[in-house]
Amino acid sequence: MLVFGLFAVVGAGIGGIGSTVVQRLSNPVVRYRQLLLGIVLPFTLLSYVVFLLLGLGHLIAGGQTGVVGAVLATFAELLAAGLVGLAAYAPAVPGIRSVRDIKLSTSQAVIRMGRYILGITVLVTVVVAPLEAGLSSVAVLALLVAFGIGVQVIAPWFIPLVRSVDTPDDQTTETLNRLRERAGLTVRDVRVLDTEQEGTANVIVRGAPGYRRLFVTNTFLDVFDDEMATALLAVQAGRQEARVRARLIGGLLIALVPVFAALADIGPLWPLVGASLGLLVVTLWVTRRGVRAADDYAAEGVGPDAVADALERYADVHDMEPPRRRLANPFSKSPPLGNRIDRLREQAGE
Repeated sequence: MLVFGLFAVVGAGIGGIGSTVVQRLSNPVVRYRQLLLGIVLPFTLLSYVVFLLLGLGHLIAGGQTGVVGAVLATFAELLAAGLVGLAAYAPAVPGIRSVRDIKLSTSQAVIRMGRYILGITVLVTVVVAPLEAGLSSVAVLALLVAFGIGVQVIAPWFIPLVRSVDTPDDQTTETLNRLRERAGLTVRDVRVLDTEQEGTANVIVRGAPGYRRLFVTNTFLDVFDDEMATALLAVQAGRQEARVRARLIGGLLIALVPVFAALADIGPLWPLVGASLGLLVVTLWVTRRGVRAADDYAAEGVGPDAVADALERYADVHDMEPPRRRLANPFSKSPPLGNRIDRLREQAGE
């Protein structure tokens, strides 16, 4: 438990110091995302690896053996790592609230994030716990493939378990149905995510073909007019058409094959690890191409200027300057928002 406390204290320090630095940088909203994804998340994963190596889960589980012991130990280690991440996230909330000028309190943010962490911990435990049973590399890879596919299938039901979700009223449902038909977006039903205090105006589609569910935030409904909402829904329709998530998930699973081949002593370790890294870079490149194809699909349906206006409004709502890069980040799954906007403006000019 001393190690857990040490990681939690260090994590809180990382979050607090990082937040102080980020607030002084340009475009702090984007920098906060980079802080959370580029520093806090890797630190959280590091803590999990340390807890796993030290057998923290078995210590908390009281030394139980068998399937029950494996499940309890895995859950404890994952939850402990999640709490480390939560400790690092909490000090950043006041800074996020300041740069975004939102009303979300630290306690509310921590409770909502804690609920999300608990749900993810339960889900990941289902796939990680069997790994302690001494499965072969082929079996582990098959398990990961099944997990990746299963997550996509159950997402429409899992998200309401970890997020505050409402069924829209009849008028809202009618409006969204009309807009998504204009956008060419096919889903089975719609749910509204409660993000009023966070001020996030997002729209996502989750689920397998035949049962896709559209999630929109109540902020999305409040801040976008019909034309901009249609454009953003058209982008989601384009992502369906280009199979962006399938590109990403399928590519990531394929990128794992060389690593598991190395673990099975089928070939030399480091060349196979290098091949895995190369496949990861290719996967992300293919995914970025899918995002561009989705923008093109939306532009063809509602016009490139309309899509660019909607993306600019999206950035404005989230108080950020659309980032731009001359060279693509090889480890990013999406082109920078500013580059996407510029590309659409060029299409409109042509």
